[in-house]
Amino acid sequence: MSDTLQIFFAIPIILFVSPFFSKFISLPTVVVEIVLGMIFGFYGLISQQNEIFHIMAEAGFLYLMFLAGMEVDFKKIIKLSKYDLRLAFIYMAILYLVTIAFVLYFEFSKIFIATLPLISIGLIATLAKEYDKDTNWIQLSMTVGTIGEIISIGVFTLVSAGLKYGTGFEFYQTVAILLVSFIGIYYFFKVLMVLFWWFPGIKQSLMPHIDNHEKDIRLVAFLLFIIVGFMYFIDIELALGAFVAGVLIASFFNHKTQLFGKLESFGFGFMVPIFFIYIGASFKMEAIFYPGILEKSLIIVFVMIASRLIASLVFVKKLKFKEIIMYGLSHSMPLTLLIALATIAYQSKTIDTINYYSFILAGLLEVAISLILIKIIYKLNVKKVLKKIDK
Repeated sequence: MSDTLQIFFAIPIILFVSPFFSKFISLPTVVVEIVLGMIFGFYGLISQQNEIFHIMAEAGFLYLMFLAGMEVDFKKIIKLSKYDLRLAFIYMAILYLVTIAFVLYFEFSKIFIATLPLISIGLIATLAKEYDKDTNWIQLSMTVGTIGEIISIGVFTLVSAGLKYGTGFEFYQTVAILLVSFIGIYYFFKVLMVLFWWFPGIKQSLMPHIDNHEKDIRLVAFLLFIIVGFMYFIDIELALGAFVAGVLIASFFNHKTQLFGKLESFGFGFMVPIFFIYIGASFKMEAIFYPGILEKSLIIVFVMIASRLIASLVFVKKLKFKEIIMYGLSHSMPLTLLIALATIAYQSKTIDTINYYSFILAGLLEVAISLILIKIIYKLNVKKVLKKIDK
C-alpha cells in the first residue's frame, strides 16, 4: 500500500477515535492526537515525509493560527490602558531575563535564548474552547499572548533570517520588511476602524445576517488567502498572515456570531487535528532512548514552564494565585514555533541531533504536562487545600 493511501486511511481513523480515547483516559484531545500520530508513525502507517500529508498539516497549522487570531479583538488591544500594556511588556522582559539566567546556568547554546521564551497562542485557542473564555486568566492569556506572539514571530523571523542568510544584506532587508509589516498592519486596522465607524453598512453588505450564498465563508476564505499570500510574497512567516486574518474577522465582523461556530467546528473537528497528528508522526519514538535526549528535554520543559510561572507573578494584582499558575501554563505551549525554529536551527547546523530531538520531545511533553496540569488546577479548590495545610 502506498504512503498516500495509508494516510487517507490512517488520518480518518485517528480523527474519529481521538475524542473517545480522550474521554476514556481523561486527557485533552490534542495530546491523544499527537500520541496516536507518534504510534502510527512508529509502525509506518503514516509518514511525515509524504508531501500530501505535509501540505495538509501546513494548512492545519495556518488554520489553527487563524482560529487563534479570531479569539483576539484588536480594538481591545489598541485600547489597552498604559498600565496593562506596561505589565505585558514587563512580563515579556522578565521572561527573557529568567530564560537567559537559566541558559547561562545550564550552559546551553545561545540559540536557546531565542527559542525558550517563544509564545504561541495557537493552543490557547483550544483552551478557550474547552474552558470559559470570558474568565480573567483566559482573556489575559489571549491578550498578553497576542503581544507575545507578535514579539515571538518577530524573533522567529529574525533568527530564521540570521541562520539562513547570516548578517548580510538579505538579513537587514528582512528586518526592514518585518518592521514595515508590523507598522502597516497597525495602521491598516486603524483605517478600517474609522471606515467601519463612518460607514457601518459596509459590514452588513459584506457579511449580511440573512445569507443564502455563504458570503461570510467566502469573505473569510478571500481574506485568509490574500493575507497569507501577501506574507509569502514579502517572505515573512505565513503564520503571521493567518493570525492577522483571524484578528481582522474577529475585530470587524463579530456581528455574525454563527460564523465563529462554523469556522471553529470545521477547524477543531478536521483541519487542526491533522497538524497535531503530523507533529506526532514527525517524532521518532526510538529517539527517547538516545543518550541525553530525555534528560535535556525535561530540563527544557522545566525552564520553559518555570520561567513563565515566575514572569506571571507580575499579574499578582489582576489574577488569583490559582489563575496565575494556569496563565503561566497556558503560555508554556509554543509547540509550533518551537519545532519550526528548532528545525531551521538543525538544518543550518546551529544545533546537533541531540538538541534537535530534545526540542521536539520537549515541545510534545510541555503540551501534555501543561494541559493536564491546567485541567487539574482548574478543578482544584485552592482554599480547601490551604486549610488542610494550615491544620
